[in-house]
Amino acid sequence: MAKRGISILKDIEASTVIDLLNRAYCDEWLAYYQYFIEAKVIKGLMKDAVIAELTLHAADELRHATLISTRIIQLGGTPILHPGDWLKHSNCGYDAPENPDVRSILDQAIKGEQCAITTYSNILDIIRTKDIVTYDLVSQILADEVEHEEDLQSLFDDLKEFMEQFKL
Repeated sequence: MAKRGISILKDIEASTVIDLLNRAYCDEWLAYYQYFIEAKVIKGLMKDAVIAELTLHAADELRHATLISTRIIQLGGTPILHPGDWLKHSNCGYDAPENPDVRSILDQAIKGEQCAITTYSNILDIIRTKDIVTYDLVSQILADEVEHEEDLQSLFDDLKEFMEQFKL
């Protein structure tokens, strides 16, 4: 734990930031797995394009988990150690892809990104002037999540348009 690094926190306890980050850390691991498994089970029109997008997003979510765990450790905390605890501490939960249809998968993924956007926006509201390092990290992750939602929504809209053209 870097004492000088923690000393830059203003009007917030490191434990509060660690708790916020641990919940986001759990979300990232669950999102990683959700994208990973969705890319494996998906079926339907445009599935190859969606698989490519889901695979990219899975890699981003894993990168986010890595960044967040590093920050938790810098603040003197410990990332959630047991995967069984991810659901208990998650903000967004996990939506198993029981319906492998492309539309259903995209809908679930979009909802997941929207939850992530809300989560990171809320974290930024809490730490805005209190922890500049975490603020910068979360801002970067939020930008990725906004891009993910846009990517997925574009695929969903393209699929919908294609289906309307051919009345599928």
